[in-house]
Amino acid sequence: MGAPGGALAGRGMRARRSVAGFTLIELLIVVAIIGLIAAIAIPNLMSALNKAKQTKTMADIKAIGSALETYAVDNNTYPKGLGDANAQALGQYLSRYLKTIPPGDGWNNPWHVDTNSAGTVYTITSYGADGASGTNSGGPTTDFKSDIIYSNSSFYQWPQGAQQ
Repeated sequence: MGAPGGALAGRGMRARRSVAGFTLIELLIVVAIIGLIAAIAIPNLMSALNKAKQTKTMADIKAIGSALETYAVDNNTYPKGLGDANAQALGQYLSRYLKTIPPGDGWNNPWHVDTNSAGTVYTITSYGADGASGTNSGGPTTDFKSDIIYSNSSFYQWPQGAQQ
């Protein structure tokens, strides 16, 4: 007859073989579900990242604007004749009022700061996600690529609501 327990050992081996792993169909279904979830989640994640960059940009613009206002209080004028100045050019005027001038907007594009020759008006512009100057109609915008414009302590053009 054979060794005692031989019949039991054979049954245990068969039982282990039947639960060895997932079938190909089961794996394909899981991969399809993960792909579907990723297809839904990734656009929302990208939108949230761009919204965070917009918020950072607006906060940095306000900080630079406040530093320009403080400069004007001390000097009775904004820096005169700035044309498309970046963070480095602003540093020579604002380092006393702002410890670190943000090098660029949330998308790592440079700032565009302009003042008139009399030093009575300033404008801080971020070209948005695309980094290219766009139309500046003023008021709220709904596109991440739209320019964000801040002039003399208030936003002239700003993002509002759902963005695309």
